[in-house]
Amino acid sequence: MTVDQMNQISTSQNGGPEILPLGRDGWLVRFSLTPEPWAIAAVQKLHALGEAAALNGVTRVAPSLTSVLFSYDPACTDRAALRAKIVRILEGEDWHHATPEPAKRVWHVPVAFGGDHGPDLAEAASMTGLRPEHLIDEIVQTPLRVLAIGFAPGQPYLGLLPEVFDLPRMTALNPQVPQGAIALAVRQLVLFANASPTGWRQVARTAFRVFRPDSDMPLPLSAGDEMRLVPVSGAEMDGLLDSGDPTGGAKLEVRS
Repeated sequence: MTVDQMNQISTSQNGGPEILPLGRDGWLVRFSLTPEPWAIAAVQKLHALGEAAALNGVTRVAPSLTSVLFSYDPACTDRAALRAKIVRILEGEDWHHATPEPAKRVWHVPVAFGGDHGPDLAEAASMTGLRPEHLIDEIVQTPLRVLAIGFAPGQPYLGLLPEVFDLPRMTALNPQVPQGAIALAVRQLVLFANASPTGWRQVARTAFRVFRPDSDMPLPLSAGDEMRLVPVSGAEMDGLLDSGDPTGGAKLEVRS
């Protein structure tokens, strides 16, 4: 048995995180095989701790829903030494009861729910047992975090919503939702970077663009950011979309 295999076993016993090699320049810390709420919270906390540690040679600390990737430059750090530093970050934490660090950046994003901008809102509300207006209230009152960015450039997975929003994906694929569509499934929302097919239910839309290739900041969102959805009317959203402003009326609050 190799040292890596022995170390992997030692960190994964008793339901703790696994540290897995990923290629020649990465260590993957995996908390769970499925997006359990505790694992999502643990990922958020480790991502913040990993970035704050500023480990020598690490080029990126990137979260998914259940794991955190530490990418590094092999010319700048020793693989085994970096792994030992990751172990030290993990030690002493009760990851099953992790509390994410407070978000340093909070986005307040105008969103139109229902109607043409959220054609699946009524169906989603019926599945939750909530009235549509109560479903909207629950969503806007939830401090959503950017859990991960993926599938398309800049595209965020936002959550977690209360348990009542643990809805399955649709049985038939929606051939296309527009850019800015906000779709719901499995206690999360996705804000679509581009027009795309999806199995998630579109409940709202925003003019806030999460991918701006011609901008000095093409990816405005970062994992760990908080997002607050601010309801506006369908007519107001039409105006924001027609304006062409990629911020879509969003405001950024920076906390110390």
